Amino acid sequence: METRLIGKDDLGGIARKMAGDFLVYAPVKEGDGLLFKELGPTDAPVLGWRNSTNAPKNLFFPQTELLMRYMGTERGVTLAQGERAEARRVLFGVRSCDCRSFLLLDLLFDQEKYRDRYYIDKREATTIIAVACVEPPYSTCFCTSVAGNPTSGTGADILLTETSAGYVAEFITDKGLGLKGYFGAEKAGAAWEEERAVIASRAAEAIKSTVPGKEIKPILDNNFEHPFWETIHRRCLACGTCTYLCPTCHCFDISDEMKADQGVRLRLWDSCMYPLFTREASGHNPRPTQKERWRQRVMHKFKYYVDNFNAISCVGCGRCVMSCPVNIDIRKIVQDISRL
Repeated sequence: METRLIGKDDLGGIARKMAGDFLVYAPVKEGDGLLFKELGPTDAPVLGWRNSTNAPKNLFFPQTELLMRYMGTERGVTLAQGERAEARRVLFGVRSCDCRSFLLLDLLFDQEKYRDRYYIDKREATTIIAVACVEPPYSTCFCTSVAGNPTSGTGADILLTETSAGYVAEFITDKGLGLKGYFGAEKAGAAWEEERAVIASRAAEAIKSTVPGKEIKPILDNNFEHPFWETIHRRCLACGTCTYLCPTCHCFDISDEMKADQGVRLRLWDSCMYPLFTREASGHNPRPTQKERWRQRVMHKFKYYVDNFNAISCVGCGRCVMSCPVNIDIRKIVQDISRL
């Protein structure tokens, strides 16, 4: 694997140079939050940051997405597909947990039988540059409990790791190698190989929050009607914060909006936490209370996704833990399930 050694003060300049040639999305300070935004040629990403407020899945699975336009004419209805193909893009500064989330979303949107071209086109047009968590961002992180690793480049095209000498860039894929020219010519050298293992071990050990994420699947298989499900939803406000901040949640709705004889079809984020999400046209709702909705959320991440794709649909980023207004903690829920 090819490597380059970069000075710690040079990353901002590399991002600005890329922004002159491509669409570059990177973490930017906005109010009290840190969001992934498009960089202008003179902008620089926020460096030395923890994890972003929002997950960068919006770059591949937008919160609002135009699927189709249509217009009524004298001869009938004329259809025009929404814009799918995009210019070459760079997603700069993604943490390892969020990189893994893209692979989990791929399992759904890029199946052999069902292929979502809107999602796939964006994925193919984007080169992902990840930043290893040398020091895990928050005490709520638990990536190692759900098959993750804070210094892994899984899902990335280029991995940046902060070392004593500077940042080491590892070019993992052909797309990553295509950007090699932006990172200078100095190779990381043999010392990097020795330091890599130390950094990875120290980072993994620093994650103190652990849950039996992989162990609860057999318990969920046999406890759909367990009284436990009556205990976890009572504080829930059905605000949807946990699902909107989650890197792997992908519930959506399709909406048609019309004015006169013209209209658009949109795909919009939705949430399993909302009462209307499963209400049928007849008025019947198979998940009538927050009990059933919370059960679905847990089952989907730790059972149904494992059944369908052999992967837990959670990357342990901890965003839902940090942002829940009533302090519902998915880690405690998983721990409690393991004791059923």
